[in-house]
Amino acid sequence: MSARLRNLNPYELHKYLVNVYCLNAKGATRLLKRDTSRDRTDLDVIRENHKFLWEEDDVAETWEQQLAKRYYDKLFKEYCICDLTRYKDNKLALRWRVEKEVVMGKGQFQCGNKHCNSDSNLKSWEVNFAYVEDNEKKNALVKLRLCPECSKKLNYRSKKREIKRLKKGQKKRKRDKSRQKSDDEEGRFSPHTPEPEDLEPEAETSTSKSVEDTNADSLWKKAPQDTEEKTREEEFEEYLEDLLL
Repeated sequence: MSARLRNLNPYELHKYLVNVYCLNAKGATRLLKRDTSRDRTDLDVIRENHKFLWEEDDVAETWEQQLAKRYYDKLFKEYCICDLTRYKDNKLALRWRVEKEVVMGKGQFQCGNKHCNSDSNLKSWEVNFAYVEDNEKKNALVKLRLCPECSKKLNYRSKKREIKRLKKGQKKRKRDKSRQKSDDEEGRFSPHTPEPEDLEPEAETSTSKSVEDTNADSLWKKAPQDTEEKTREEEFEEYLEDLLL
C-alpha cells in the first residue's frame, strides 16, 4: 500500500486520503462543508443599504451603496405600493413600484394595497409619509391609488388629502383665472407712479402719443400669436394629468 501511495502525485494522494477518511469516519463529511453563515446575496446588500429617498447630495461611497443607489434609480416613483395590515395601529408601510408592477398597472389602474387587486372606483390620495431612517426622522409626500375599502383603512385615524381630477371646463376656468390675475397685476399702478388725472394736459398728450407709438412699433415687431389654439406640449401635459391622476 505504501508503495502505491508513493507513486501518486499530490492531488491524487489528496483525493485518495479524503475519500478513505469520508468513507471510514462517521460524520466526517460535515467538516468538509464551507461556512455559509456570512454569505450575502445582492438582495441582502440592497436591503442593508436601502433608502426610501436618495437626496441629490447623497454620495454612494462603497460598492454596496452604489448597488443600492442603482436599484433605486430603476424604481418608478410616481405611485406607491402600501401595506395596510396594521392600519388600526396607524402604521403604514410604503415602497416604490418595480417594473413588473408598472406593466401590470398595479398601484395606478389596480388598488395600490399589496393585498388587494381591485380596479373599480379608485381614488388618489396624497399622504405625508413620516419614517425613521438611519436614526433620522424624515418625511415625504407620496401618492396612493386605493379602492373604497382600502381608502377607509388609510383614513382610519386621520383624513388624508384626496387628489381629484379636474374636468376640462374647470381646467379652462382655472387657466383663464390665473391669466386674468397676471393681467391685473401687470395693469396695476405702482405707488410711485402718478395717477393720470395728476398729469398736466400737455404732458399727458405727449406721453399718450409716445406710448401709442411704442405700442405700434412693438406690435409690428412681434410675431402674430394664436391664443385660442393649444400647443402640442399643453395637450400632452393635459393628457398626462388625466392619465396619472
